[in-house]
Amino acid sequence: MTGLLAVYRREMLSLWVTPLAWVLLTVFLLLQGISFYTVVVHVSTAPSVSVDAGPLQTYFGESIFLVVSLLLLCPALTMRLFAEEKRSGTLETLLTAPVTATAVVLGKYLAVLTTYLGMWLPTLLYVLILHGTGVVDWWVVGASYLGVAGIGAGYLALGTLMSAMTSSQLVAFLLTVFCQFGLFVLGVGEYVFDPGPLFAVCSHVSVFAQMSDFARGIVDLRRLVFDLSLVVAPLFVTARVVDSWRWD
Repeated sequence: MTGLLAVYRREMLSLWVTPLAWVLLTVFLLLQGISFYTVVVHVSTAPSVSVDAGPLQTYFGESIFLVVSLLLLCPALTMRLFAEEKRSGTLETLLTAPVTATAVVLGKYLAVLTTYLGMWLPTLLYVLILHGTGVVDWWVVGASYLGVAGIGAGYLALGTLMSAMTSSQLVAFLLTVFCQFGLFVLGVGEYVFDPGPLFAVCSHVSVFAQMSDFARGIVDLRRLVFDLSLVVAPLFVTARVVDSWRWD
């Protein structure tokens, strides 16, 4: 795809030569460190711990810090993608370059997705610490990180679309948070509604339900399909929006 790699390199450079990515990485790892420490202390002092409530299962499936991290990290990474281009006036240069709208969108999206996944890499140290003190179920580890990647990929796609809808980074951030929070509230409905169609929908989009399953090693393909849909649909709309700018 024409220009995709060039856009990807350009976006990665702009992310990591500015303080943004480094500040987000520091805050993110601080939150995850607090979460991991809290989980380990809780599990070690609990009178009895079931098989499904070990440190990894609790860290990925029950920690509120993980949800908070996703609700803040993804909007912060994507808010500048197109909004900053509009504000700084570099959008015209980008649109006149020999690169397709799809390549622009995918290049920018893949850059923030790579950054997002890279920020999770240091948390593998937590797994190594647990491995040094006991037995680690590597299937649970893989499934948990797959769940984190799937949810994050969908949220980043939403953020990419929101950034294309405004020239203000703050507005893009707030719009993304609003969309994510809407999905989060809808997912909470699984604890409110009785079993039925509405309960099934709420449970299907619930972040807690997905991470709870994946943290126990249960990889539900329906949830991965939902995550993929949450990636494809916003990126498709974003590509159409960017393409329309060429004709304005």
